[in-house]
Amino acid sequence: MFKRALIPSLAALALTACAVGPDYSRPKLELPDSAQAQSPAIAMDWWKQFNDPVLDQLIAEALEHNQDLAAAAARVDEAAAQAGIARAQLLPALNANAGYQRGRTSTATTTPGAPLVSDVRNANLTASWELDLWGKLRRGNEAARADFAASRFARDSSKLAIAAQTAQTYFQLRAYDAQLDIAKRTLQSREESLKLQTKRFKGGLISELDQQQAEAEAASARAKVPQIASALAQTESALGVLLGHSPKQLVAGGIQRGQSLDALSAPPEVPAGLSSSLLERRPDIAASEQQLIAANARIGVARAAYFPSISLSGALGSQSLSLDTLFTGPTRTWSFVGNLAAPVFNFGQTGYAVDAANARQKQALAQYQKTVQSAFKDALDALSGYGAARDIQAAQTTQFQALNKSLRLANLRYDNGYASYLDVLDAQRNSFQAELGLVSAKLDQLNAVVGLYKALGGGWETPAKS
Repeated sequence: MFKRALIPSLAALALTACAVGPDYSRPKLELPDSAQAQSPAIAMDWWKQFNDPVLDQLIAEALEHNQDLAAAAARVDEAAAQAGIARAQLLPALNANAGYQRGRTSTATTTPGAPLVSDVRNANLTASWELDLWGKLRRGNEAARADFAASRFARDSSKLAIAAQTAQTYFQLRAYDAQLDIAKRTLQSREESLKLQTKRFKGGLISELDQQQAEAEAASARAKVPQIASALAQTESALGVLLGHSPKQLVAGGIQRGQSLDALSAPPEVPAGLSSSLLERRPDIAASEQQLIAANARIGVARAAYFPSISLSGALGSQSLSLDTLFTGPTRTWSFVGNLAAPVFNFGQTGYAVDAANARQKQALAQYQKTVQSAFKDALDALSGYGAARDIQAAQTTQFQALNKSLRLANLRYDNGYASYLDVLDAQRNSFQAELGLVSAKLDQLNAVVGLYKALGGGWETPAKS
């Protein structure tokens, strides 16, 4: 009677007992006030704002086949399994076993007339359950669930990083395409100029100095073409790795192209007064907080070692000398065991374990605060870089237009005998460098927009006006 009343009582106690260790509370941080009442929503497919179907396809391919993301997904699966193990530890375990034993006893010790050789067969079910009176298992389950959530946020952070890196590498590829086209056009123009200057030199119209200067400029442009082509090939290979291409695909190359750099250089305007609440959606911040939650819960796991643990186990089975009577009534067996284990003295191991858990919680707290600080720094730097890149591109455009006009005027003055060929060469070099610089400025602006999307955890969508 006592036994029947004891089991429900212990079960109720295990379910209602409080868990030792601190309950999690989000740390208070000094965040700036929201700049606007209604915060823009996150655009998770932010790359579609560039209106390039090829870019959309490349990022989709990267998110599906990138090996870093495959590893991150596997870590999520591992964390999910660990969370399942921790959850299962809260419940009773049921095991089945069966055995067969055959043996011979000594004639010196066996009762006369008893068989020397015997067979014993048994089968039973065993149930065991540890009562979670102090919350050790619940805290462990809490930590495992937080680890699982952290792994998912870490995977999302990797997705954001891979998408941003794919976009920036694609933009770099298109920039090299544009610069290679400029270099080839410049080389063709300078080779034509060299032919003309060589004819003039042979005809005695110009000096050898002018002819040699034209030769040098043509050689300079000729060297620039393979330099840019090599950088383009390396960028194409880097993009192939991001896309998860096999070595055979990397050797074959052939990354598809979409919009030109000029068509891509019109990113959406950043809305004024972005709210700091956008950063709460950054997956790295969410992952860091979940790691803090897990570390906080493990303090309770460590503290629970100070208290006794109670486990219950019961077995129901059958034991018989012959197989045909194994499951008959007389062969039935059962047992019930309650076990209490309490720490007495372990030279401070439990206290050191609690100290270690507290130290890990402090580390996780410091990492969380640093992650938030870094997120705001990233956002501020990205906003500053975005504005600077836009202004630089405008200045570069004005400079190129002015230098391109200067080149036309220098050629006109030279053809009419009002300027030396050195003036023409200077104008050619300046115009060429300015055109390459303009491409770089357009690339910097695109990269700045991608950096801003990444810093804000995926971008923004301006809310509709009510």
